[in-house]
Amino acid sequence: MHRATAWLMGACVVTAAILYIPQLAEAVGRRELVVRVHEICGVLLPAPVLLGLASRAFRADLGRLNRFFPYDRTWLRTALRREREPRPAGKFNAGQKVYAGWIAGAALVMLGTGLLMWFTHLAPIEVRIGSTFVHDWLSLAVGIVVIGHVWMAFGDPEARRGMRTGSVERPWAKREHPLWEPEPESDEDADRLDPESSRS
Repeated sequence: MHRATAWLMGACVVTAAILYIPQLAEAVGRRELVVRVHEICGVLLPAPVLLGLASRAFRADLGRLNRFFPYDRTWLRTALRREREPRPAGKFNAGQKVYAGWIAGAALVMLGTGLLMWFTHLAPIEVRIGSTFVHDWLSLAVGIVVIGHVWMAFGDPEARRGMRTGSVERPWAKREHPLWEPEPESDEDADRLDPESSRS
């Protein structure tokens, strides 16, 4: 599911770059084809997630991504301050949770504004102009964030192996995601697991 989403998102980012950067547009040509690929990939972007909902494991992961525990605030604080102390994390760290929520929301806004630009009869010209403005600027932000996401992934070969094979080495999991095995079921469980709360 992640790989299918990555391919579709990559196609959207690359085709958007071709459509908006004159030098790339001139080098590639075939603008009509690039527009069609961009539109089709954009419309299909939610498909892997929707199909993934049939999987119990995927639904469990969505639940993990959707819960922000007190130890996630500790993770973000240490990350933002670039402190070297251990960062508590379950299966997903706070950065992954923030990224997942942001990119999901951005993808929905991109889909909505893109449909208004594609099917011009759906809204008056003023709404389409606003949609184009939001779509263009948000696409730039998405491109930057996705490049950052890929950059971070290249810095962690074990995480990439986990995405590719579905498993990671236990020492890596214990170091990077120490709360993964005893993942909390409630906020009270999370407080018990959070090293910050035990200090206070």
